[in-house]
Amino acid sequence: MAIWDWSVFFHDLVHPAILRGLWTTVWLTFVTLALAIVVGTAVALISRSRFAPAQWFYQGYVAFFRATPLLVQLVFLYSALPQMGIRLSVVEAAIIGLTLSESPYVAEIVRSAISAVPVAQWEAARAIGIRPLTAMRAIIFPQALRIAVPPMGNEFVRQLKNTSLVSVISMTELFRATDNLIQGSFRVLEALTVATIYYLLLTAAWTLLQQLVERRNGHWFADTSAPKAKVAAAKVEA
Repeated sequence: MAIWDWSVFFHDLVHPAILRGLWTTVWLTFVTLALAIVVGTAVALISRSRFAPAQWFYQGYVAFFRATPLLVQLVFLYSALPQMGIRLSVVEAAIIGLTLSESPYVAEIVRSAISAVPVAQWEAARAIGIRPLTAMRAIIFPQALRIAVPPMGNEFVRQLKNTSLVSVISMTELFRATDNLIQGSFRVLEALTVATIYYLLLTAAWTLLQQLVERRNGHWFADTSAPKAKVAAAKVEA
């Protein structure tokens, strides 16, 4: 048997099962990262509370999901929960597992970004009577968002690679589709090369998009946050 067969490679490159698995990988990455941003941001805001139980919750949440492997979390959701009377479909287990696993990393990014905003911005907002929630929404969060964009973009790449782990609970994303193809043709090298190329293309496309967003970052966010912050600071100095 030849080590490499170009006809097999091009056949696998456009195989319907591979393309369906590729699409599953893409939407699963975007959906779970979006949900992780929502959950992680909420958890990060909880960390800013001075209420001790809120701090304990934040520390426990982040420590638990960062300390346990995603693979264990996925298997627990799909295989262990049914013994407790909770049955999740493959898609539900994959989405919940990937979201919960990613959310503590997002929470740390958001918390750090908010903490990086100068304290003077908070003080200026309080001095002119802006309510905390309004200050967070209109002054602090836009500035924190500028700081959070680069590391948040990196999380997309990590989440993209994490999606391959849902194959262990029988979800047919790109890696499992590749594995199924291998089981039928026994051509491992060509199939895995195809999967590698698609992962590289997705990562490269996202990297280019991330670079574009980072270049436009200042225009998108600075124009909305800087004027308000400067006005607030000026009133305090006056």
